[in-house]
Amino acid sequence: MRVLLCLAAALSLASPAHAKEVTIKMLNSGPEGMMIFSPAMVKIAPGDSVKFLPTNPSHNAESIPTMMPKGATAFKGKINQAISVKFDKPGVYGIKCLPHYAMGMIALVQVGNKSPNLAEAKAAGAKLPGIAKKRMAPLLNSAQ
Repeated sequence: MRVLLCLAAALSLASPAHAKEVTIKMLNSGPEGMMIFSPAMVKIAPGDSVKFLPTNPSHNAESIPTMMPKGATAFKGKINQAISVKFDKPGVYGIKCLPHYAMGMIALVQVGNKSPNLAEAKAAGAKLPGIAKKRMAPLLNSAQ
């Protein structure tokens, strides 16, 4: 019995900390306006995941290539399908819904407490189209 308890204790210490998964909904409308991610910004730890959930039809979630940390892997979800993305590299990640990008459907994921790519993401955010640029600016300003 004692051996089993020691083995169980050793295994629990050797297993990695449990990563969490945060859900961001893709909506046609909400308190912030039309065509939104809700919440529009999340802060997570490295190794955590974000599930992008299309609660209304015709949405997807995909990374904005110019708004990612160096060496991070880009992703592109399919229309009308949920996608869960694990974020390992610290930094900020710009996210868009491709069909509604011009309408300002964007989100921001901050991984870790400090974002080594924040200056580059702000520069890229200033080049986003119309409403997307307007919605992204306050998200980037609240990132660290």
